[in-house]
Amino acid sequence: MLSFNDFQKMELVIGRIKEVEDHPNADKLYVLKVSVGDEERTLVAGIKSYYSRENLLGKQIVVVKNLEPAVIRGVKSEGMLLAAQDSQGVSILIPDREVEDGAGIR
Repeated sequence: MLSFNDFQKMELVIGRIKEVEDHPNADKLYVLKVSVGDEERTLVAGIKSYYSRENLLGKQIVVVKNLEPAVIRGVKSEGMLLAAQDSQGVSILIPDREVEDGAGIR
């Protein structure tokens, strides 16, 4: 079990997808440039089978901002977007209205 104190350590923020590129070394991954308010982060996400570039560009998403960076098939990922998956596929989590990029989630 994860304690409440451990959960509070996660920094969840709203980010806006500014760029979407194909991952150079993987068919099912995108490389996203995401504005999280005061900075831009690179995220590698396995959502290419579910979303077109056009559907992602400009969309606000939920980002785990303080996740330890990881190199995914040669590209450094500086966070993680949150998504749900069920029998129908993947759905990225989005705010129900426009909010400031970098807004915290509580």
